[in-house]
Amino acid sequence: MKRFTVTALAIMAALVATGLYQRARATVEPQTGPTPRNIGRQVPVFEYDETFPRPMPNNWTTGTVVGIDVDARQHIWMVHRAPTLRPDELHGEANPPLGDCCVKAPYVIELDYAGNVVQAWGGPSPTGEYDWPTNGGVSPDPTAGNAPSGMHSVMVDHKDNVWLTATGPGDGQILKFTRTGKFLAQYGHPKRPKPDSNDTENANSSSGIAIFPKTNEVFVSDGYGNRRVLVLDADTAKYKRHWGAYGKRPDDSIRYQYNPDRMFEQFSTVHGIGVSKDGLVYACDRNGSRVQVFTLDGTFVMEKGIERQTLNGTVFGIAFSADPEQRFAYIPDGRNEKVWILERKTLDIIGSFGCPGHAGGCFTTPHSIATDAKGNIYIGETWEGKRIQRFLYKGLRSLS
Repeated sequence: MKRFTVTALAIMAALVATGLYQRARATVEPQTGPTPRNIGRQVPVFEYDETFPRPMPNNWTTGTVVGIDVDARQHIWMVHRAPTLRPDELHGEANPPLGDCCVKAPYVIELDYAGNVVQAWGGPSPTGEYDWPTNGGVSPDPTAGNAPSGMHSVMVDHKDNVWLTATGPGDGQILKFTRTGKFLAQYGHPKRPKPDSNDTENANSSSGIAIFPKTNEVFVSDGYGNRRVLVLDADTAKYKRHWGAYGKRPDDSIRYQYNPDRMFEQFSTVHGIGVSKDGLVYACDRNGSRVQVFTLDGTFVMEKGIERQTLNGTVFGIAFSADPEQRFAYIPDGRNEKVWILERKTLDIIGSFGCPGHAGGCFTTPHSIATDAKGNIYIGETWEGKRIQRFLYKGLRSLS
């Protein structure tokens, strides 16, 4: 049983009085009240895990956490952009050091379930066999100011290989490594001079990545420079097919225009992607504030808009619940600082959790999301969030 000091109890009492403690504990807020429509409906409940992650070794710290994933061992993978750390955050790297804290952590970090660092690697190839996505250019995200670009997501496939995407200006590459960082394959090339959403040889600032083991295919949200879903062979990283919004051929001549009252015919920024066990592809159009669903061949199934009045978008990524049917889908909203809970098959919004700010359980730009076999949710925060948080699955609650 935990022991609290008088000071800690006083702080907690103040938080309870103001309502902040309840929000930090990630209590789910139902999207709709007890209406006849909700009879029999349930919503998953989550609680912020203050024990995760553990302190990193070597006085390491992370920059913007742009991608996370959970592998078959239930180890958590995270990638961050080290160049986003300011000099005042890196006093341990000064010469002479100005203090113990801090030193840039390696780009790719593997954590065990308890949150301890297992290994870390990444960086430019010493032999030039691949192009590492840290060119230091300005991010293609217009809301990020002068934030440096670099890698954007990580995915561990069913054969234990690690995939990375990159969002540098004109960056057309997707990289594949072993889990210990040995280079295996590269799709595309960096510094492409012109975006082309129908290019079969290169990506362009691709953002999210997912695996569908049954067909041994990798699905990519491609992304910032291009506006499409890209499909690769998981063994060779070779091109297989692609499609745009509504399953149509993408057309780069039609530029996205913000209109909360109308779904645009082209993708804006395909920022995240997920493939369910029953073979449906969920493409997250972030700035379009919507998720579109397709069959594996790109046939359009349905779409859902989320808080479409929000300028610069709400649908940052997607993950699914751990039950065999994957009843629920979870979408991080980096503008409204929360996670939306949807019924996966209908895309009905049934709840949300989160609050804005730096407190544990609150969010500063939730950017990436993953779930583990126990149903827990992991959130990576970008920009000034610069961290990963875990929310423990606590069961289901009735909406009626």
